[in-house]
Amino acid sequence: MGRALRTWALWLLFPSLATAGYRSLGEVKGSSWQDNRLTLDCGGPQVQITVLASDLVRVRLGPAGEFGPDFSYALLGRDWPRLSCAVTEDETQIVLRTTELQVRIQRMPCRVTFCTAEGAELCRDLEAMGMAWDGPRVQCFKMLHPEEIFYGLGEKTGRLNKRGRSWVMWNTDHPGYDSATDPLYQSHPFFIAMRGGNAYGIFLDNSYRSTFRFGAGTSAFYSFGADGGELDYYFIWGPSLKKILTRYSELVGRMPLPPLWALGFQQCRWSYYPESEVRTLAQTFRNKGIPCDAIYLDIHYMDGYRCFTWDANRFPRPQQMLADLGALGFKVVVIIDPGIKVDPAYWVCAEGLAGDHFCRLPDGTLHVSQVWPGDCYFPDFTRPTTRQWWGSLYAGLIADGVSGFWNDMNEPGVWGGTFPDIVQHSHTGQLVDHLAVHNVYGLEMARGTYEGVRKLRPDKRPFVLTRAGFAGVQRYAAVWTGDNVANWEHLRLALTMCLGLGMSGVPFVGFDIGGFEGSPTPELFTRFLQLGILTPLCRNHTSYGTRDQEPWAFGDSFEEMNRRAIRLRYELLPYLYDVFREASLTGIPVMRPLVLEFQKDPATWELDDQFLVGDALLVAPVLSEGARMRWVYLPEGQWYDLATNQLHRGPVRVMVDAPLERVPLFVRAGTVIPMQEPVNFVGERPAAPLILGVYPGDRSSVDSLYEDAGDGFAYEQGEYALRLISLARDRQALRVALGPRRGTYQPPRSHVLLRVNGCARVPRQVTMQGQVLPHVDSMDRLQNVDRGWFYEAERMITWVKLPESPGEVNIELR
Repeated sequence: MGRALRTWALWLLFPSLATAGYRSLGEVKGSSWQDNRLTLDCGGPQVQITVLASDLVRVRLGPAGEFGPDFSYALLGRDWPRLSCAVTEDETQIVLRTTELQVRIQRMPCRVTFCTAEGAELCRDLEAMGMAWDGPRVQCFKMLHPEEIFYGLGEKTGRLNKRGRSWVMWNTDHPGYDSATDPLYQSHPFFIAMRGGNAYGIFLDNSYRSTFRFGAGTSAFYSFGADGGELDYYFIWGPSLKKILTRYSELVGRMPLPPLWALGFQQCRWSYYPESEVRTLAQTFRNKGIPCDAIYLDIHYMDGYRCFTWDANRFPRPQQMLADLGALGFKVVVIIDPGIKVDPAYWVCAEGLAGDHFCRLPDGTLHVSQVWPGDCYFPDFTRPTTRQWWGSLYAGLIADGVSGFWNDMNEPGVWGGTFPDIVQHSHTGQLVDHLAVHNVYGLEMARGTYEGVRKLRPDKRPFVLTRAGFAGVQRYAAVWTGDNVANWEHLRLALTMCLGLGMSGVPFVGFDIGGFEGSPTPELFTRFLQLGILTPLCRNHTSYGTRDQEPWAFGDSFEEMNRRAIRLRYELLPYLYDVFREASLTGIPVMRPLVLEFQKDPATWELDDQFLVGDALLVAPVLSEGARMRWVYLPEGQWYDLATNQLHRGPVRVMVDAPLERVPLFVRAGTVIPMQEPVNFVGERPAAPLILGVYPGDRSSVDSLYEDAGDGFAYEQGEYALRLISLARDRQALRVALGPRRGTYQPPRSHVLLRVNGCARVPRQVTMQGQVLPHVDSMDRLQNVDRGWFYEAERMITWVKLPESPGEVNIELR
């Protein structure tokens, strides 16, 4: 079929494109190449194609032949190094070549195709349209391959693979959403497309309302675009998913290392008050031996819902309360909304008016919307001086002893929806209407909060939790999936939504354990908790008027199950912290779909009812009511069942027991998992021994153990401890080598325990640095010696006790 006929056929298939008024690029009439940027003159419209790295290309469309200011809320400002790039052209095309990519620009009409360095096609503009515009709207149409799979787009419901639907980016407060609801609280206009196990990513850097259609209603093309602003996108070539996420997070930023306490269990509800109830809650956790690090205060702690205040009747002595909670090992996190009550006698309102920090309408009058306090003004967070002012407001709460801050209602959500379109924002000094910055309002609020708290408390790592966000929000805050529901559908949604956020560059994610709306059954709460203790953010939260939802609220038997689940999270904290560090350095998520580690295995491509924590711990949560068994897919390699120590060889699907008291967990053989004894809160027993869970297998491996003070920023100056741990086995021996400690941080413990699993028989001998270690006949005796080993026959575990040492340590079991 000729080009003209193909184009005509597409207009017949999709007449809406023709009637919508969209125009697309015509012939390339001229081109210039300067500073790794190719500028194309298409007879009025212009296109810029900039090669930033060998695997990264930026494409901008200027329909009127010009481009706006080169400004982005999402991107980190950086200078990309000059790159060697070959440019060739002939009568039909222009080709840019890097060591990893070819970018082919067809001259008539102007269409862009991305290919591998060897010339294999990856992503091609649709011949009929390509890049297009209709007044302020911009759109890009791409060919859709039959087997193409799509990941990402941030906080979206549905399955891990986003193909077959249209998706909208427009931050929306939608309580009680379901699997068909879209959009929601966050907007992340980034996706990864994969075909045949090879992947590329595209980031649309546009803060307007945008739409992504991945084969919705047609298998001929997919598209992405926005209602205003520029068509400005970045193409990232893999072929690995991890490489794409690393490059994307280099563009938009990565999560800073959070305080270690923020990885602990967190308890919240709307609302805990008065002060006596908060104290009782805290003491109950400690009396029952259920670990917890953080208690949240929702809107009822404030004076008439005025942010940055305390209700003097409900909380008459906040400083004393916070100090007493701190003595019990609790941090307190308080909610802060953007709506500032219209009340000139209220100091925040007065300061905001004096500094001209609130949003206005086109005629200059102040914008007022209603939310919890009634009539409210709203800060214009797009203005740097307003963000600085906002950050300074946290000083009083910090002085009182508050440890973390929870930014809510910042879509922005108000009664009746969101701001009117005509609300004005400064947007780098030039007034724009709300449509241009709606999606970044929550991002900029989180930014103001994080930067302000960091300045006010420079010796502590800020913990900020935000409901709304945009690409890059991970630089400032953790996120959760908003107002979910206490039902089994939402348990399933919690898993896929967290995976989707992780595949969009946001590692510190979670959901309301138990469901926010409604009251869970005891079984549902326990299954929610078993999933939640293995997600990055672990927070129990429920709404006003629902039943009690603390871990002990469902009876003694469920209390014990819930206690064991939470203790498991605390046992795994050393491993989790190491994985969080990896996320902060690389952008690779903490919580991962199996495809991220096993990309060449087609069985993982759409698998989204199980996941990995890091690269070694496989979680298969129970997602159905009454289920006590479930199928689990184990990819290539060997896998230990954490409950039974049974070893499975993948790839295989196995039916496993899933009793109500536990979640099925598997550890990849050839791995060392750092663990600890359970504690009631982070820092309770800093000198407790580290436990290295050794899981021998066919493969050799090198794992890492990262430690630091758990808070503050001394680690940035080298005050950390990093060790590489290698594991190898042959027919004669199992060898574990702890590399020399790097960094200046000295862990406070005196001993390390190796928990060597899968020992079918008692070792003949165990040596350290070639010296035979003494064998003892009980765990009690092992505790009383400086070094030695014990064989636990029933579980086929060999325990080895070693003194803590900064140097290299070599252990051998024969």
